[in-house]
Amino acid sequence: MATKQKSKTNKILIVVLLVMILSILLLNRFYTTEEIITTKKFQTLISKHNIDKISIDDYYIHIKTPDKKYYKIYKNAIDQQELYNNFKIEVVEDYSYIYDIFSLVLLISFILYIIKALNKNRSTQQIQMHFAQQDNNVSEDSVEPISSDVTFDDVAGIDMVKDELEEIIDFLKRPERYVQMGIRMPKGVLLVGPPGVGKTLVAKAVAGEADVPFFYQSGASFVQIYVGMGAKRVSKLFEKAKQQAPSIIFIDEIDAVGKSRDLMGNDERESTLNELLTQMDGFAQNSGVIVIAATNKIEVLDDALLRAGRFDRRIHLSLPNIQERAKIIALYLDNKPHKVDIEYIAKMSVGFSAAALDTLVNEATLNALRDSRYFVENQDFEAVKEKVISGKKLIQSYSKEEKEIQALYQASKAVIASWLGVEFDKVSIVSTMFDEFDHEISSKTSLINKAKVYLSGAIALQQEYNEYFTNAKDDIKMAKNIIHQVLDEYAMSHNFSSSNREFEELFEQNIKEVEGIVSRMKVAIKKVSAYLQEYENITQKECMDIIDEIF
Repeated sequence: MATKQKSKTNKILIVVLLVMILSILLLNRFYTTEEIITTKKFQTLISKHNIDKISIDDYYIHIKTPDKKYYKIYKNAIDQQELYNNFKIEVVEDYSYIYDIFSLVLLISFILYIIKALNKNRSTQQIQMHFAQQDNNVSEDSVEPISSDVTFDDVAGIDMVKDELEEIIDFLKRPERYVQMGIRMPKGVLLVGPPGVGKTLVAKAVAGEADVPFFYQSGASFVQIYVGMGAKRVSKLFEKAKQQAPSIIFIDEIDAVGKSRDLMGNDERESTLNELLTQMDGFAQNSGVIVIAATNKIEVLDDALLRAGRFDRRIHLSLPNIQERAKIIALYLDNKPHKVDIEYIAKMSVGFSAAALDTLVNEATLNALRDSRYFVENQDFEAVKEKVISGKKLIQSYSKEEKEIQALYQASKAVIASWLGVEFDKVSIVSTMFDEFDHEISSKTSLINKAKVYLSGAIALQQEYNEYFTNAKDDIKMAKNIIHQVLDEYAMSHNFSSSNREFEELFEQNIKEVEGIVSRMKVAIKKVSAYLQEYENITQKECMDIIDEIF
């Protein structure tokens, strides 16, 4: 009732102000110090030579007398020719319309200002009430679980990933076995890989295999406008997951909320990340809740997320190799009539992710239908391959020459890493990513050896082709970062300090040493390159076997 009364008072005030302003403008517009005179009086002024100045506009003749009196007479009321014959007349333009426009703009502006001022407090209160309600009532639907019907039978080309996730699935099915043995399962699993490799599908498959509730959230859904709302959503998510344990929380694109706090500069993101860290600390390893997160930018994640006790296990998903692509293509063609050489299609789709292969198969099927054929053939894949590549910017497809360059590049990294004792899982032709093992404590020698591995690809290409290539960009940057860490972050120099000159000297020294190693290991690099061109990836053991055959 009070609000309505206040609104009514405001309206009355606005009307009164408008009337006052309009009255002032009208009075000002029509009020003038000039006296309108008759023709007779005008003639009297002329006859007495009592005129100092005459000017004419569109409507009036204006007269100024020597004693500074002002008169005006309608222009059509007298003979103007006589005036021009006897007086020097000044013709002036009538700009009164400009005054009218200005007055109207001023009036409208003032009205809008009054309305805005009167509504400002009310609008602010409404916004605050709206977001307060959002904060206190986080949507129940946004944290409701889903039942995943995806299993590993629906996901092809991830055999290595399956092995790593079997323990987690078994724990979710039979947690009592692990509790009895005092075994702690990881609180978090981080799926790392480029877009389209199936990170979300893998998480759903884990939930489907374990037959547990699956809570899906994207990292972006936690990023809110007002501080504290994202943290509230995180808290609600973990609360619901604990209530329905055993369960899985899946956070897609966690880098949206989990960026390093040094890179953020955003209070809401930092508040949300802190809440996520607190929640992961707050439940025990055997609580029955496992957090699975996915990212393709692990390098930007906050160190606190990656430490032990949070995302204990990291699983790298790379682009599928030729055997994995064949399995994926076969899976997608399973319910489609076809006469396709799957091995041939797998060879022609180097660099395609699982999502890209799904698109490729679908486009090929559409192409067959357009040609009024009810079965898919190799020619359909050939017809749409370029369309899929141009339509999917994330797909990386190599020509024959590019494949040879990339194979040599990656082969040199595998050989040099094996020779210098830098541990890695595998090296793939379809990615420049190097899946190395991390250690809590590293020596200066081990760090420098990593830098040498990252430099080796570019040096091998330079020796072979006498040319530089763009695929070395990220690795060169990694090598420089490692050397900067050695000198600046870890202070691994004789006086625990560094300079630009020292960095340049160490960098140059590493380049010269790698040039020598690559030159000596050229035969091994060529053999590993040929292996990669045929099989597309190589493990460290397979690489060592090739090196042992030569030396």
